[in-house]
Amino acid sequence: MAESVELPGRLAILPFRNKVLLPGAFIRIRCTSHTSVKLVEQELWQREEKGLIGILPVRDAAEMTSMDSVLSQGVGSDSGERSSKVQINTSDAHTVDGKSHPEVIHWHKRGVAARALHLSRGVEKPSGRVTYIVVLEGLCRFNVEELSTRGPYYTAKISPLEMTKAEMEQVEQDPEFVTLSRQFKATATELISVLEQKQKTGGRIKVLLETLPLHKLADIFVASFEMSLEEQLSMLDSVDPKVRLSKATELVDRHLQSIRVAEKITQKVEGQLSKSQKEFLLRQQMRAIKEELGDNDDDEDDLVALERKMQSAEMPSNIWKHAQRELRRLKKMQPQQPGYNSSRVYLELLADLPWQKASEEQELDLKAAKDHLDSDHYGLVKVKQRIIEYLAVRKLKPDARGPVLCFVGPPGVGKTSLASSIAAALGRKFVRISLGGVKDEADIRGHRRTYIGSMPGRLIDGLKRVGVCNPVMLLDEIDKTGSDVRGDPASALLEVLDPEQNKSFNDHYLNVPYDLSKVIFVATANRAQPIPPPLLDRMEVIELPGYTAEEKLRIAMQHLIPRVLDQHGLSSEYLQIPEAMVKLVIQRYTREAGVRNLERNLAALARAAAVRVAEQEQAVSVSNDVQKLASPLLDNRLAEGAEMEMEVLPMGVNNHEMSNTFKISPLLVVDEAMLEKILGPPRFDDQEAADRVATPGVSVGLVWTSFGGEVQFVEATAMVGNGELHLTGQLGDVIKESAQIALTWVRARAADLKLAAAKETNLLQGRDIHIHFPAGAVPKDGPSAGVTLVTALVSLFSQKSVRADTAMTGEMTLRGIVLPVGGIKDKILAAHRHGIKRVILPERNLKDLVEVPASVLSSLEILLAKRMEDVLEHAFDGGSPWRQHSKL
Repeated sequence: MAESVELPGRLAILPFRNKVLLPGAFIRIRCTSHTSVKLVEQELWQREEKGLIGILPVRDAAEMTSMDSVLSQGVGSDSGERSSKVQINTSDAHTVDGKSHPEVIHWHKRGVAARALHLSRGVEKPSGRVTYIVVLEGLCRFNVEELSTRGPYYTAKISPLEMTKAEMEQVEQDPEFVTLSRQFKATATELISVLEQKQKTGGRIKVLLETLPLHKLADIFVASFEMSLEEQLSMLDSVDPKVRLSKATELVDRHLQSIRVAEKITQKVEGQLSKSQKEFLLRQQMRAIKEELGDNDDDEDDLVALERKMQSAEMPSNIWKHAQRELRRLKKMQPQQPGYNSSRVYLELLADLPWQKASEEQELDLKAAKDHLDSDHYGLVKVKQRIIEYLAVRKLKPDARGPVLCFVGPPGVGKTSLASSIAAALGRKFVRISLGGVKDEADIRGHRRTYIGSMPGRLIDGLKRVGVCNPVMLLDEIDKTGSDVRGDPASALLEVLDPEQNKSFNDHYLNVPYDLSKVIFVATANRAQPIPPPLLDRMEVIELPGYTAEEKLRIAMQHLIPRVLDQHGLSSEYLQIPEAMVKLVIQRYTREAGVRNLERNLAALARAAAVRVAEQEQAVSVSNDVQKLASPLLDNRLAEGAEMEMEVLPMGVNNHEMSNTFKISPLLVVDEAMLEKILGPPRFDDQEAADRVATPGVSVGLVWTSFGGEVQFVEATAMVGNGELHLTGQLGDVIKESAQIALTWVRARAADLKLAAAKETNLLQGRDIHIHFPAGAVPKDGPSAGVTLVTALVSLFSQKSVRADTAMTGEMTLRGIVLPVGGIKDKILAAHRHGIKRVILPERNLKDLVEVPASVLSSLEILLAKRMEDVLEHAFDGGSPWRQHSKL
């Protein structure tokens, strides 16, 4: 234990960052930096038990709030001012060591002399660096008079702060010190007794309390508590024993109070647990008493109500046995048990599922169903015919296992509404399940009940919501499912859509087979390509191409405008949109396969009309209020006999004309000027193709996307170079290969096409070719741009422009044969939307023209090509002048 020590006039200083060592306390440190290792080696290791060092607290510059306790490095302070900034660079656990960059720190003016109780030396491998582990004991306080350096570490000129024995005896006679000593001893004794009860320790501390002087024991007690740095420094600065005892008493009392609060909280928690155990025993006794009396309170018991609900669910026999077994297990559990709620929720799901409850199908009237489809959807003749065929089979054989219909088409063409129309025609309930972005197999099959937060799959949950076992279930966006480490939802759908397997569908959460064979499944997708082939094989794909401009016009007049007016609280009395204006909206503001953007533009017109109507109604209401305010004044004047001026109306004005005079006419008829004011300038122009194709090296192609057909321009240009081909426009591998094939074919036929002299063998001699597909942010791929690439290259080399009214599509082989491609209907509709008049197609795609509306075909000239020479013949104005020279 610390005893009075005779201090030398100068001590080596080991700085402690944000840590204080008090007299009588112990601390273990590990020294690794060069500075601290040298200090320990020279001051402690070599001097053994005679070695003494000084522990001086230091603080970062950012943490200092005052400069009252700052010392000057290497300069004496004759005037008594003790403040300065010192830059150091050290690195230990509790010391300042470890900083790799110099920083300004502040030294405390008081420290504690310490000696080493234990000292061990080690060598780190493979660096060979020497380290020391030191156990230090605080001895007594000192004051720093001057701080200087000795080699790599610091030394300080010090003066002791401990009282002499005579001074201490005089203080102990002070009545205030006696009172503080009694108070500290009582508080410390109470703390020791509490610690003895909690930790079965404290005997050694009690011995110290009886033997050590209280002013020294105060430091030892306080050093064992968790305190802030400010409190530690305050305790270090307390040289006066009375001040030290007062602060120590406060800290000990605070620690005692925190222990009592913790005990109170613990007793409260234990009391709650014992209360739960008591309630459990009482419930068991109450249950036994009720069984003896034969009074089970069936009307009050929730479990009995759940059992009745399960009995009315008409479960199959094997599932009913499983449910009874779960119910018996639940009755044996207490509501406080962990698995009680999950078991109860599971049984409620079994009771809520429609095991036998089905919608009563009305007798199918095919004529009424056809009229319903025609009223809800314009056009789509082939699609509606297939639905009628499907319904006819259901009428003749209600239990027939029909195919799973999958509507594939761009957004906004009515795929989802067609599914709801099927449900309405059958008289069944409709439930929609969105599969877009689903990557977890558990979304289809459910989670196992062993997981926290488990729940059934979307199919079982949808059946629970709809309440019948034979709804029309729409699997929306089936092409947008993904797969990762959690499984593949598309593979899980194989069981759902297979008529041979879905009659015993096994949901992981339900854990019993459920019959899905009565459900009519309908799926929707934007593209068929992302759907896995095994899943696609279980569905009948029905393609919904985009609408023509005429179909969009009819849809807008018959469906969109009435719906938009109703959604905005308007009627035809407030807003009228003539057909001519709808045509302008279709031609100038929308070029899409569906009608969603068209509906958005019509909604913008309706909002403008709604603003005008609302403002006029507000003006009318204000004028009515003015009349109401004026009428009492008028009555008062009449009562007082005041004279009034009256307006005499002519006899020819009747009541109807008077009402028309004051009636506000808010009717808004849309015209072309209003379109530009509300919708902005036109977004599309029919002259775009003519402007862009005017330069040689540009051709117009037709491509297919998930949003329908689109027109794609291909631009080619030549420049000085080394015969290289550059491709830009975010292209895929297939389209890059098509460009290479096109360039090879053109180079091989350069002489035949009169693109180069007969003796020239290299068409690219001294020049590079750059081919660009505009709209570079949109990914592009596929082989159908082969003929377009060849046409652009021939136009570039011949310096002859391609016809602006001509678009083309088709894959080309290395021998110049034009192969058929897909999406012909969508591509022709896209050409029609863009004002193209001539379309070049592969000859083998002639059969696909049957699906194109007759109104579209009548406005287009379809040109068929068997070889690449046929494409070039049709693509250039006046035909191909070099065809007669071709050897093919």
